[in-house]
Amino acid sequence: MAGISSRPEQPSTFIKFDGVLGHVENLFNLIAAASILVLMLLAVVQVFGRFFLNMPVPGFIDITEQAMAVFAFGGVAYCQRVGGHIRMEMLLGKLSGRPLWIAELIGVILITAVVALLIWGSWYHFDRSWTIGDSTMDISLPTWPSKLVIPVALSLLFLRLLLQIYGYLRLVLNPEATPYGVPVIHDTAETAQHEIEEAFGEDIVAGDNK
Repeated sequence: MAGISSRPEQPSTFIKFDGVLGHVENLFNLIAAASILVLMLLAVVQVFGRFFLNMPVPGFIDITEQAMAVFAFGGVAYCQRVGGHIRMEMLLGKLSGRPLWIAELIGVILITAVVALLIWGSWYHFDRSWTIGDSTMDISLPTWPSKLVIPVALSLLFLRLLLQIYGYLRLVLNPEATPYGVPVIHDTAETAQHEIEEAFGEDIVAGDNK
């Protein structure tokens, strides 16, 4: 079986870097999901302890506030990779070929510029929190870890956007090329099929269609 590098039409270095970055994005997304689960369990303990034992969790509000940065930003790059963000596709859905890839490229370039500014601003707030030793009001948790999460997660998103810029530019130059590293717009039937496959598994769906 031939490897990726044996097919000249495939940008092998780009695909490998996309795969490595994808593993990091999956890890960040898993951490974000785990933080939500932990907060849910902590909320159960908080409610049970407060109403039945009169022993609430110390610093529950502080912990929740700091964890919000993890689950709010941890999965942002993953979501960008799979095209999960809310998009206005009324216009894009009517485009195809080079016009579609040009529109997508312009949009991603604008997003990349905004994210670069957000990285700069969030890093400033992290540095300020680190310098002054900022902490929460109740149990004095340091706030710099949660503030560091934001520029790190946005930097991961920035790398993903750079990859997508390359991916769309490649398609602008050659609209017949196979899309790599960029989300592709699917129609309603294709979207439903993908959701079924994700829910039940591709093998089961393929077996039912035989």
